[in-house]
Amino acid sequence: MTTTADPKVGGGSKPIIEGRRNLATRIAVYIFILVPFAALIAAVPFAWGWGLGWVDVILAVFFFYLSGLGVTVGYHRLFTHGSFKANRPLKITLAVMGSMAVQSPPITWVADHRRHHAFSDREGDPHSPWLFGTSPMALARGFWHAHMGWIFDHDVTNKERFAPDLMADKDIVAVNRLFVVFTGLTLVMPAVLGGLITWSWWGALTAFFWAGLVRIAILHHVTWSTNSICHMIGDRPFTSRDKASNFWPLAILSFGESWHNLHHADPTCARHGVQRGQIDTSARLIWIFEKLGWATDVRWPTEARLAKIAAK
Repeated sequence: MTTTADPKVGGGSKPIIEGRRNLATRIAVYIFILVPFAALIAAVPFAWGWGLGWVDVILAVFFFYLSGLGVTVGYHRLFTHGSFKANRPLKITLAVMGSMAVQSPPITWVADHRRHHAFSDREGDPHSPWLFGTSPMALARGFWHAHMGWIFDHDVTNKERFAPDLMADKDIVAVNRLFVVFTGLTLVMPAVLGGLITWSWWGALTAFFWAGLVRIAILHHVTWSTNSICHMIGDRPFTSRDKASNFWPLAILSFGESWHNLHHADPTCARHGVQRGQIDTSARLIWIFEKLGWATDVRWPTEARLAKIAAK
């Protein structure tokens, strides 16, 4: 099978890996992955009868959409695949929003994802569930690896090979350098708002927990599910060289990213949910940006293009 070539995935003779994570980076990865996850596990007993209110829910939903769309529209469709062009204020805003998801700085995220597309479900793919075989045990191991195990791998994707355009963009380099600041803000802002709205320290604490830690953890697992579930289960109405599939139960939570088969069949397309009834809130937001004049050269799907890549 063939797939649409994506000019953004990188190539040439440069090595895939540029080095290994240092100790400080390894510790940071464990903290910012495992602490929100622990908060998610603690959420059920914590919420049982106390500690959760409408302020926490509203703030959690707001920051979930703010940071989640920063990843899907900014990190993914704009920076990784060039599905549209953004004016400078929008570009910077999307980079900041994506940073607030605490999924790594933009250049690192983009390099990893372009590497994923370059070697999708083959050796070199940083998070394919199919790297260990097809036996039940191998698939269980592959699911864990694709979902979150790969994050603890110390190899660092070569950014000069896979993201040279972003490394040459002064705005993105600046946002990349300030990633720690935006990580702090994504936790502090909900707490400050919760405290001010309820005018209490308790309101600040519960907002920090629900709209900060728990919201980050849920968004992490939604994103990782695209790497794992959407390469194992679902429909494949379009032709791609890998096992990327559509998994409809995740469509709303993932902002349309779980229409993953079309994305791998046509990576630069700005809309992933192209068939009737396929909700894609990321594409809708790009449409709004286009109408406002903030986004241009949007790569919308066409009937002819969809017919060409439809599975035979």
